[in-house]
Amino acid sequence: MIQSKSAAHAKAYFTEALAKPDYYLSGNDQETKGYVQGKLAKRLGIDGPITQSVFYQLCDNVHPGTGGSLTPRTKEERTTGYDINFHCPKSVSILHALSQDNHIQKAFEEAVRATMLDLETDSKTRVRKGNVYGDRLTGELVWTDFIHQTARPVDGHVPDPHLHAHCFVFNATWDETEKECKAAQFRDTKRDMPYYQARFHKRLSDQLIQQGYQIRRTAKSFEIEGVPQNVIDLFSKRTDEIGRIAKEKGITSAKELDELGARTRSKKQQGLSMSELKSEWRRQIGELGSQDEREGKRPIRFSSTQEKQSLQPQNCVDHAICHDFERASVIQDRRLLATAYRHSIGHQSVSIDTITDCLQADERLIQIEEKGQMLCTTKQVLLEEQHMVQLARLGQGKLKPLYQKTPELSVSGQQADAIRHVLTTPHRVSIIRGAAGSGKTTLMREAVNKIEQAGKHVTVVAPSSQASRGVLREEGFEHAQTVAQLLTDHKLQQALRDQVLWVDEAGLLGTQDMSALLKLSNEQNTRLILGGDTRQHASVVRGDALRILNTVGGIQTAEVNKIYRQQREAYRQVVEDLSKGDVKNAFALLDQIGFIQEVDPLKPNDVLVEDYVSTLREGKSALIVSPTHQQSDEVTIAIREKLKTEDRLGKKEITVSRLTNTNFTQAQKSDWRNFQVDQKIQFNQNRPGIKRGSVWTVKSCSEAGVAIESEQQETRYLPIDKPIDYDVFQLSEMPLSQGDQVRITRNGFDLNKTRLDNGQLLDVIKVYKSGELVLRNRLSQAEYRLDANYGHLTYAYCITSHAAQGKTVDEVFISQPANTFPGTDAKQFYVSVSRGRHRARIYTDKKVELLEHVIRDGDRKSAIELTGHVDPTLSMMHQHLRETQHLQQKSPTKESKSSTPPRSKDRDYEPGL
Repeated sequence: MIQSKSAAHAKAYFTEALAKPDYYLSGNDQETKGYVQGKLAKRLGIDGPITQSVFYQLCDNVHPGTGGSLTPRTKEERTTGYDINFHCPKSVSILHALSQDNHIQKAFEEAVRATMLDLETDSKTRVRKGNVYGDRLTGELVWTDFIHQTARPVDGHVPDPHLHAHCFVFNATWDETEKECKAAQFRDTKRDMPYYQARFHKRLSDQLIQQGYQIRRTAKSFEIEGVPQNVIDLFSKRTDEIGRIAKEKGITSAKELDELGARTRSKKQQGLSMSELKSEWRRQIGELGSQDEREGKRPIRFSSTQEKQSLQPQNCVDHAICHDFERASVIQDRRLLATAYRHSIGHQSVSIDTITDCLQADERLIQIEEKGQMLCTTKQVLLEEQHMVQLARLGQGKLKPLYQKTPELSVSGQQADAIRHVLTTPHRVSIIRGAAGSGKTTLMREAVNKIEQAGKHVTVVAPSSQASRGVLREEGFEHAQTVAQLLTDHKLQQALRDQVLWVDEAGLLGTQDMSALLKLSNEQNTRLILGGDTRQHASVVRGDALRILNTVGGIQTAEVNKIYRQQREAYRQVVEDLSKGDVKNAFALLDQIGFIQEVDPLKPNDVLVEDYVSTLREGKSALIVSPTHQQSDEVTIAIREKLKTEDRLGKKEITVSRLTNTNFTQAQKSDWRNFQVDQKIQFNQNRPGIKRGSVWTVKSCSEAGVAIESEQQETRYLPIDKPIDYDVFQLSEMPLSQGDQVRITRNGFDLNKTRLDNGQLLDVIKVYKSGELVLRNRLSQAEYRLDANYGHLTYAYCITSHAAQGKTVDEVFISQPANTFPGTDAKQFYVSVSRGRHRARIYTDKKVELLEHVIRDGDRKSAIELTGHVDPTLSMMHQHLRETQHLQQKSPTKESKSSTPPRSKDRDYEPGL
């Protein structure tokens, strides 16, 4: 869905791309004429074949029948409309191009038509009258559709087959209540585009199955079984060309790729009709041959047969609930439906309507309408959060403070206040929220020292191995462990009896791990101190647990937001504002002190690369951060090329394996259709005939199962019913030279059995022809030896903000062009900006739009927040605590004086607040 921001832009697009067949060669039989569609078109009396005159009038906001204004307001630079693109899978386009009739095109047109009717039914307009500020459902749109059958040609080649449609939707709708045409509200349409896309793919695949084709689902859509992969690759020349140019220019966003496609369009070629094109395509296929002679002779189309594997609507809904709620507590219903529709692709017997009805009737879901969308959680998720809150509240006011009077401290200000809170609280659970760069480690050392002086042992843990075995151990907490280790080690748990457990980076804990820690602290009578920052990134898995405990659970938080990391006063103020959530003021100050630089959208990395290398020349430490992996990869390529020209990388270059985690959810790992031949499987647990840590290769995927092979060529079937036992990786290669910087991406061991932790940043100090390499930790100077097949490493020049959390450098460089905006929010921006001591430099091609995205808070709504529902038993227990304490204060007894701490005037110490 691509926005057209002016009438001039829309008219040029009509002339040069939609109506003019300049890249489809000669012959009127190649293209289908455009038509005006929609209920509003009928209302205006213009439905039918499109003409330039009508298109231009609609662009100018002119009523084609009366000549007056179509909608009340006409601005020169107004959103004219949106070009919604529908693309067939390549195998479908190829079969259509070679078929003797239009049966595939008819199926495609019907899928497009039905999906556009979905969009029209959901259309809205803004309401700003009678003190009403909202949106109103209208159900009327006007659009023009154009069907094209070929891709733009690559110079020297005839165009490839590519069946696709452009539906240009004008910015107008009919408001029946106000009896006038008004501008449409497309914000929700754009948000729901994955939902509409899933419905389109489902409709098209179902019709193709009805016509006798077998469907193979892919990562983004589907393909038709029997079309050889090398033929699909053959007819992807235009895609390859755009990809090559985009890579050179660092362009990755869908919108910019489309604009790039228009700019690189080849000139009109004359002389070939559609029949001549088909002959040329057959010739190319004949010269190519088949990867497998049998594959090339297999039938592709069959008579309609009964499906081999039955799938029910409930299976699709189960998959969607399992998949989507693994990493979020609240999901929009249309996101769930999109997942369910995609799961059903390849099964015509399961329809869109039956899946929709099944999900809406599912009793596991709690569905609540909010701001024009239906948000969902599950009863299980709600109970999980309520249980976590209950566990935290059980310890309110139950312990004797470690100190009645705080001992003398070596720190002052907020740090001292936070330590006093921990030492004098009567609550089992306490939270210290420390902003990025606020000296949390210094605070932690002093607090642990005083706790131990009070006769308690402190066990320190963190959610990640890098935070625990890396950062914490380097900061003097030599026995720090991971949360996962604690939750599986019985001896560590027993050692907590009547002692203190300190969890660093607690904001990275999900609901389940937080509940497990709370349960453990109650069982072992352990004080639990949670240190973290709820404004930084939360857990990947479901539940922003620390924020929920503070905001919903009422666990009081000691705030430490005075910043020490940043050396410049203005920079320090920026980070303090971000830590408080004042993003607008922080952004303005960043701009004022020159930390934001607008760059050429076609060369988004050039200035950044020069500045980064210049900083390295000065001997400063530096790190580049970007919201997306894709942008990180693009920046990394540019950085390495620059380092080579500066002779900062060694001449000798070796190639090593790189294993990229697919990050499949458990639901995805339970479906054989998601696996691909040559993917790598690494096991986290021992299985029959399979050792923990071993890496296997996917050899085949079918309804019979996923066959995998070990390095010793042993064959097993993947236990897809045990998805937690393994991870799925995509294998690729990466060149390395002496001087490269890399990051470990999974816990493991080097050739000398020395432990490597996920997230470690290391320098390559030596490479060998054999593929072996030597790495060094810049801080500890520890060295590691890896072979070429270690796999779990990537470049560390540009990393995501998730990977950057917890790291500090002299200068941080933030690559944030428009294509990264979908991954941009306040949390990402805060983490990225706060990494530097001396300076943060932000590179973007759209500064104003960047601000619109960084002000999004990034918090995931909890089930309790959605429902506004806390278990009544919690409220009763809470009230009981208050009443009991009130009576004890009113009529104190010896028992109450000895067992219940005095009630402080400070709200920090009041149970339940």
